[in-house]
Amino acid sequence: MKQIITVFFLVLTTSIYSQNLTIIDAETGKPVEAVAIFNKNKTISAISDEAGKVDVTEFSKDETLIFSHVSYAEFQEKKSVLKKNNYHVYLSKNSEQLDEVIVSVFKNREKTNRIAEQIAVVSSKEIARLSPQTSADLLSSVPGIKIQKSQFGGGSPVMRGMESNRVLLVVDGVRMNNAIYRKGHLQNSITVAPNLLDRTEIVFGPSSVIYGSDALGGVIHYYTKTPKLSEKGTKIKGSSFLRYSSANNEVTNVVSTELSFKKWGSFTSVSHSNFGDLRMGKNRSHGFDDWGKVPFYSDNTNTFYNDTPVVNSNENIQRNTGYSQTDLLQKFYVPFSKNTDFKLNLQYSTSSNIPRFDKLTELKGNGNLKFAEWYYGPQERLLISPQLLINPKKKWLDKGTITLAYQNMKESRIQRKFGSLERSYRKEAVDVFSLNGDFNVPLAAHRNLGYGVEIAYNDVASNSYGKTLRVNENKIVGFDGDFAVQSRYPDGGSSYLSSAFYIDYRQDINSKSTLNTGVRGTHTVLKARWIDETFIDIPQNDIRLDNQSITATIGYVYKPTKNWQLNGVVSSGFRSPNIDDVGKIREKSGRLTVPNTELGPEYAYNFEVGIQKYFNNRKFRAGLNAYYTILDQNITRIPYPFFGQSTVYYEGDEYNVIDGEILTNFNRGRAYITGFTASYEGKILNHWKTSGSITYTKGNTIDSGEGEDIPDEPLSSIPPLFGRFDLSYTNKKFEVGATLVFNAKKDISDYNLTEGIDNHDLTPIVNPDATEDINKYYGTPSWMTVGLYGKYQFTKNIAIQAQLSNLFDEHYKEFASGVSAAGRNISISLQTNF
Repeated sequence: MKQIITVFFLVLTTSIYSQNLTIIDAETGKPVEAVAIFNKNKTISAISDEAGKVDVTEFSKDETLIFSHVSYAEFQEKKSVLKKNNYHVYLSKNSEQLDEVIVSVFKNREKTNRIAEQIAVVSSKEIARLSPQTSADLLSSVPGIKIQKSQFGGGSPVMRGMESNRVLLVVDGVRMNNAIYRKGHLQNSITVAPNLLDRTEIVFGPSSVIYGSDALGGVIHYYTKTPKLSEKGTKIKGSSFLRYSSANNEVTNVVSTELSFKKWGSFTSVSHSNFGDLRMGKNRSHGFDDWGKVPFYSDNTNTFYNDTPVVNSNENIQRNTGYSQTDLLQKFYVPFSKNTDFKLNLQYSTSSNIPRFDKLTELKGNGNLKFAEWYYGPQERLLISPQLLINPKKKWLDKGTITLAYQNMKESRIQRKFGSLERSYRKEAVDVFSLNGDFNVPLAAHRNLGYGVEIAYNDVASNSYGKTLRVNENKIVGFDGDFAVQSRYPDGGSSYLSSAFYIDYRQDINSKSTLNTGVRGTHTVLKARWIDETFIDIPQNDIRLDNQSITATIGYVYKPTKNWQLNGVVSSGFRSPNIDDVGKIREKSGRLTVPNTELGPEYAYNFEVGIQKYFNNRKFRAGLNAYYTILDQNITRIPYPFFGQSTVYYEGDEYNVIDGEILTNFNRGRAYITGFTASYEGKILNHWKTSGSITYTKGNTIDSGEGEDIPDEPLSSIPPLFGRFDLSYTNKKFEVGATLVFNAKKDISDYNLTEGIDNHDLTPIVNPDATEDINKYYGTPSWMTVGLYGKYQFTKNIAIQAQLSNLFDEHYKEFASGVSAAGRNISISLQTNF
């Protein structure tokens, strides 16, 4: 009996005086196993068990506990503070020590101090501070990224002189790039609302080992918000976001709800934005008084007809730039077992008609507007993606992610010229089915081996038709007949299949250096068929293009001291031509692009170095990344003297080969792109933070290709020198800051005048009588803007934020953009949690 009482007393004493911590993943709410806990002297240590629990009784009350895990940022806190939090510790991927930031963009959580490539991360906190109108505007804050806009409902990111189908967009592990991503300017980056994002991670340079074709300029990976589990029973949380902006009368509403249970979680968010016509800046410091002004515009709509342009009462308001967009996110999170998690990701984005502003301001030879109607129909994106996360912890497989996805994208183009009742429609629909498997093999400490497979199948449907309007007193009351219209892509259907396998290896050679290597094999098959030859006679009506490539990368990270890091990367990239490259037919600026059914892949060979210096206990960083990329067999648009037809009639106009009015995509020898980004970020004082960057890019062809007598010229999409600087002060409830953004001049001699992608004809005219464009246009004038912002946290659940951008109301256009940037803009937003 005495022994029983003794045992009972020991158990009771242990339960009363033992102090168990529970360590939880801040992103998922699940317990974290194998977290090392120790004091600063490392005289006491412990490790969390499978339930994330650890006994910290041995640590004294005032001692600081340090938490360390390979997949999380290091965290430390006093034991007395942890007691007040009921001994619950939440580990996350972010850290004040900049090299401790954890990224997932390489398909496996990894600290940035083990990665050789140039990386950028925009956290949810930073997204909230920036409060961008679109995800494209969010990217413009990232050092090294420039955004182009042909219309306000757009935003095409440029990375290292490459954009559109040379930059890979990914959302939650699923590639957004599809078979009709064009070379030029895209608006697809705006189809993920910024308020739905948990973070955005960016890798610069060819990343074809992990991501395959299209990732020549880099990878932009959007991660949407994910529900968490709750150990303490049912939790229901909600939030709302409301913003108004004066420059375009924008109103954005976002409502989100999160349900957290022990065994499953749900996150639902609906975002709706309504954008009015954009007002440009009035102060024309560049000296071109009329550049960008809109003296008259078309007020035609889907139901209203007017055969003459309308005088604009305010020439600084860019009529036909407004649109609306709705985005929905529904995500479920269900742990099937201790080692298996399931996520179901549902996303839908749709818009109103989006006017193509640069087309609606295009002039005919007589100086009158050319188009009465030119707009994109509703841009729709549907994603259904179940994902399985496994952690078997076996010798042959430590953990892995299997992602299935179905995507449906729809886009359309509707246009009609002034003086015509004929309205043409071109509609595209793309179904994409994909499977990704990304796995990690357990090796010795500080060694990681990853491998994976990817299969993606694109099915493209392209159709076109024309309707002759029936008009009664400026009202469109119906249609009088149909007429033939050339489809944008093969009207008999087309498909694009990509399959790949990769291996990625990362090893710490010693405490000061890390080796990154990888290899990927990719095979693509493109099929296309043309039926209607009313307008254009395709040399091959039924085609199949097979391409394959092996790409590789090797990177080295060297840390000679605690506060220095040197990186070096040699990598190769590969981009197989897609349906848009091979089979597109479209007109721009009086020239017609036609298919090239013999187009081949383009390759990139990249050499880059980086240097980072850390200060203030690694809370401040200054660095430089420089690169040199060789493009081999680069795909570019050139005049097509060997096209089978000498004359083509398209949309009522005539295009002649002999006049250089017919273009095609062509593999044109070699070219180079070189440049650098110098940047800094971090804390300078206890409450003060700052960041800044300067980016320079230069690109030119080296040779025109064997047997081709084409002079070397600058590459398209090469932005001028640009940069951004931020300074902010933060205390517990208040934050205030200032931003300076600048862009240097880009001379007309540095433009690519052949392809038309740079939109040199939308820059100021300096010599109207010149017969050659290089003498007629100025190029992009330099500009600089200043902005202010502030935030006040009234309570834990209510915050208000205000921004004043373009303080001096400067008029400017981003390089290659068709729309002028916003003038002075006051933006006010209200964030509430409930």
